Amino acid sequence: MFTGIVEAVGRLAAVSQNNGAVLRITAPFRAVKKGESIAVNGACLTVERVLKGGFTVHAVATTIGRTLIGDWRKGQLVNLERALRAGDRLGGHFVQGHVDGVGTVQRVAAADDALLVDIRVPLDVRETAVPHGAVTVDGVSLTVNALPSADVVQVSLVPFTREHTTLGQISRGDRVHVEADVLGKYVRQLCRSAR
Repeated sequence: MFTGIVEAVGRLAAVSQNNGAVLRITAPFRAVKKGESIAVNGACLTVERVLKGGFTVHAVATTIGRTLIGDWRKGQLVNLERALRAGDRLGGHFVQGHVDGVGTVQRVAAADDALLVDIRVPLDVRETAVPHGAVTVDGVSLTVNALPSADVVQVSLVPFTREHTTLGQISRGDRVHVEADVLGKYVRQLCRSAR
């Protein structure tokens, strides 16, 4: 379980695509432990090896099929968050690290001190979105600003988010990981089951 509050931006030091993908990630974390979960651009991955200044993770074929990890290359920046511990502050929202799909940025526009970003998302993600609710984009907990159309979710990026995550470089046409709000997913399933 995560919160969508990015702790650090890491860099892919090496990417090996063979029966899944092995990623070597540089990160400023201390005391990383083998077997712990770390969200990498919102995808929950397990630390296989701890290295000086970083760690390695293995994304299996199923994960590759649901995410953009198969397209990742050496040198790419990624948002990182370590798993939530009991007693930690919950500054974002409950994030599972289970990427629901890939969205495509349709529009990026300045609005005063914020940046409005319209993202075309899979139907399952859009169905759970409500204004002022939550959505996760590349591992970042964001508030749904508006719902401009049947397949688009709009988020507003504040200066802090742009400065401390990879979303500061987002542009039209970019593809991003999206995860719907877990509470919305359960409500949707309960409503479907009641029919």
